[in-house]
Amino acid sequence: MTLWLLFKTFFLTGLLSFGGGYAIIPVIEAEVVKYGWMSTRQFTDIIAVASMSPGPIATNSAIVVGYETSGIAGAVISAIAMVLPSLAIILIVAAFFSKVNDNRTVKSAFYMLRPIVVGLIAYAAIKFALSSHMIGSLSIHSISLIIIFFISLVALGKLKAHPASIIFFAGLAGIALYS
Repeated sequence: MTLWLLFKTFFLTGLLSFGGGYAIIPVIEAEVVKYGWMSTRQFTDIIAVASMSPGPIATNSAIVVGYETSGIAGAVISAIAMVLPSLAIILIVAAFFSKVNDNRTVKSAFYMLRPIVVGLIAYAAIKFALSSHMIGSLSIHSISLIIIFFISLVALGKLKAHPASIIFFAGLAGIALYS
């Protein structure tokens, strides 16, 4: 029964969610918490691991949730369910997109999806900032997290540092500050 629920959950999430992995995270979190598969805090930890792993974060998250819930079978079912809708939609869109690419209505619809996607990503970021106690309380811990956030942001934006180096140095900072 759990395998079917995992398949249904991640298939529908993959089918009905727009905007890429980070925009899908709030949807996945809501389902995971709703079914009691894990808490918001546990899911936040999974997102940290999934975002450092190669591949799409939504699929990585689904795999880890599936594994935590039902082992290897759960991981495989969740991965297939998460990828299947995108694969089918991409194949269908690719077949017809060139025919409607210049259609004004289609362009307008895609244009209006942009702010929604940005809003979903911002919501996920705020939710994770709250659950990791970066915002909401003013302590030495939260101030250090905010400082690391801004240093990372500057390193990515201004210095054009590679994301892997940011992750590595943030990990070192975490060891130095919290061990």
